[in-house]
Amino acid sequence: MIDEAGQRACDWAFDVLGCQASRVEAIGSDASRRRYFRLFLEPDQAGTVADGLSSTLIVMDAPPEQEPLGPFIDIQERLTQIGLHVPAILHVEQTQGWMVLSDLGSTSYLDRLDPKNVDAADDLFEDAHQALLMMQSRASTEGLSAYDASRLLAEMSLFTDWFLTHHWGVEPTDEEWDQWDLICAGVIRWALDQPKVFCHRDFMPRNLMVSQPNPGVLDFQDAVIGPVTYDPISLYMDAFISWPRSYVDQCLERYRQQAKAQGIDVPDQVDLWRRMCDFMSIQRHLKVIGIFARIAYRDGKPRYLTDVGRFFDYITETAQRNPELQALTDLIQVWESRQVAPQS
Repeated sequence: MIDEAGQRACDWAFDVLGCQASRVEAIGSDASRRRYFRLFLEPDQAGTVADGLSSTLIVMDAPPEQEPLGPFIDIQERLTQIGLHVPAILHVEQTQGWMVLSDLGSTSYLDRLDPKNVDAADDLFEDAHQALLMMQSRASTEGLSAYDASRLLAEMSLFTDWFLTHHWGVEPTDEEWDQWDLICAGVIRWALDQPKVFCHRDFMPRNLMVSQPNPGVLDFQDAVIGPVTYDPISLYMDAFISWPRSYVDQCLERYRQQAKAQGIDVPDQVDLWRRMCDFMSIQRHLKVIGIFARIAYRDGKPRYLTDVGRFFDYITETAQRNPELQALTDLIQVWESRQVAPQS
């Protein structure tokens, strides 16, 4: 079902394309306020409208005051310049927040990945490695924002601001706030001490499409200059699918070796790389838990909260092999014991 605002975006697309679609379908929205629609072109129009492209196109509807198109256009140009497979921008209406894009297909990595079939996963992950290596070694970072301490802390604070207070209904004591501040400072220090590269910031299976060339890369508009481990850990420690930690470690080590061979600044020491990945992952896990709670309570999308348990499991596993993080799991257990009915 397409609402009135979505229909306006599609009508604009029909106008600039000079054609009608035989069918229009709303496709899965992401965790932002952007929405997408797939246009199925009439067979006699597809070749004229999208020469060399598929017979389907994507319409993006992005509220300009919340999701401006400028960053998407900027990063799309950077990634196109290095030969990465990203959607082609065919038409733009920035005032309304509308865009017509090429369609990278309807099958994401998340649709194909299966922890029971590691061989097939290895092939997909290897393609993802190559795309990520291209970004980290070749994509321009000129003018990009830095993933600095204030941004890292603001993201971790989403956990306390939205999950802890809104979902668990817990107000920390002064002593607990002090403990939280110390934990955040330690995690942020590990992030800031890492080499900095082009950082997609959401390089996860749901944003990688099975396509030719593989993968098609989506949702790149929030790219920054950030820690070298951030995107690799996003790929393997996902919100919607879990892998044995031994497999994750093996894959991240393979990535370290590939990155080093391409001249990307990664450590020689395997153990140091693992700890860099571990501490960076804690920042992301806490951020995502907070984001999922915000989406639930601010945006009315409660389904995301069903996946937060996966991130608490990641945090527990990581703390078990990094004693410095035990204070975090202890604090979470204390807060969980005080949880009350979720707030509206």
